Amino acid sequence: MTILLAVAGILIMVIAIAVSIALHEIGHLVPAKLFNVRVTQYMIGFGKTLWSTRKGETEYGVKAIPLGGYVSMIGMLPPNKPGEKVSKSRRRYFQTMAQQAREDAAAELTAQDEGRTFISLPVWKRIIIMLGGPFMNLIIALVITAILVTSFGVATPTTKVSDVFECMTETTDAAALQADCGADDEPSPAWEAGLRPGDTVTHFNNQEVSDWDELSGAIRKRANAQTNITYVRDGETLSSTITPVLTERPQLDRFNQSVTDASGDVETTSVGFIGMSSQIENVEQPVTAAFGVLGDQISGTFSVITVLPAKLWDTAKVLLTDGERDPTGPVSVVGVGRIAGEAAAQQDIPLADRGAMLLSLIAGLNVALMVFNLIPLLPLDGGHVLGGLWEWIRRGWAKLRGKPDPGPFDIAQMFPLTIVVFGLLLSMAVLLIIADLIKPVTLF
Repeated sequence: MTILLAVAGILIMVIAIAVSIALHEIGHLVPAKLFNVRVTQYMIGFGKTLWSTRKGETEYGVKAIPLGGYVSMIGMLPPNKPGEKVSKSRRRYFQTMAQQAREDAAAELTAQDEGRTFISLPVWKRIIIMLGGPFMNLIIALVITAILVTSFGVATPTTKVSDVFECMTETTDAAALQADCGADDEPSPAWEAGLRPGDTVTHFNNQEVSDWDELSGAIRKRANAQTNITYVRDGETLSSTITPVLTERPQLDRFNQSVTDASGDVETTSVGFIGMSSQIENVEQPVTAAFGVLGDQISGTFSVITVLPAKLWDTAKVLLTDGERDPTGPVSVVGVGRIAGEAAAQQDIPLADRGAMLLSLIAGLNVALMVFNLIPLLPLDGGHVLGGLWEWIRRGWAKLRGKPDPGPFDIAQMFPLTIVVFGLLLSMAVLLIIADLIKPVTLF
């Protein structure tokens, strides 16, 4: 049964990846057709064509390597200038390749394509076409996130007590919960005040607290100050006094992750501490909460992208050592499928929660697709957007100076960089796939 559930989870994720890629390309296709650009191909995957059909002037199909997709539009490159030839001083591989690419693009043009090429569109229309794919992934992620926050809720720390430290030891982390208290150890403020697992704190310092952020914030400010506390146990309201102790605690960022300094050490701050942990519960949120949740996820993904080289280097080192993969590090489509299979196979977790985990993975996948494609490097969508913006700036600057219009920016000039980036992307994919097969990320 467990194997069947794991296979089902993997199949669901494979389908979700295929659908996400297909919708991403539709995000390019629809505005291209709205702007009357002739689209010759809409393909899911790369390499050999497995299946295709033609509708009107566009061929729709599926290719053998399911690592992306593309929409082929007429006139992506400007033509070679009349009489232009590669001089001896420029007769190099990349320049020849760029000229050949422009010639191949021009060869696809017909008499009916006048005014229907991609390059003939205003820059703002071209940018809309190129941003259509990432925008589609954003919409998918937003819809799924809205379903999750309104139906399944968001994992939220509450004012309900999960665990209580019986005494103050040298550590104030989870390990202290299992530590044996010595005769000389002072009881923790929470234990001394009578708090026990299952209690729900309702007031602190005579102020009502409705969530963990309010309660923990108030505790941190009341170090060494005797404070009234009210809590509910089995329907009965109890009151006591409590004195938070001044303790060094990890400094947290907006994602509740520990902040580290340049040397990698966790930064701490002196705050009040009472020795209890919060019960994490799924709390249903209004649909508007989806924007905040998604915003945090996008911000977190951008943060990962900024340290991607270091993360990839760490992954490579793990393959050659006995280390373990960073659960917050990058994974390949193989890793995503594996995590989905593991999530689906957790029979001790309710079916609804497993479904929520799979939906969350799909939303995260679309966020990653959106953010990754916005990187301003060819062949990614962001590279085409950057080329369009540069053309707009160049033309505007020429107009301000009264100079002739320099014409469309020749993106073929970026082919050397495109080949380098493509090679790096391929290397990254191979590295992560090998890592996900040999030393997968373990979340369960």
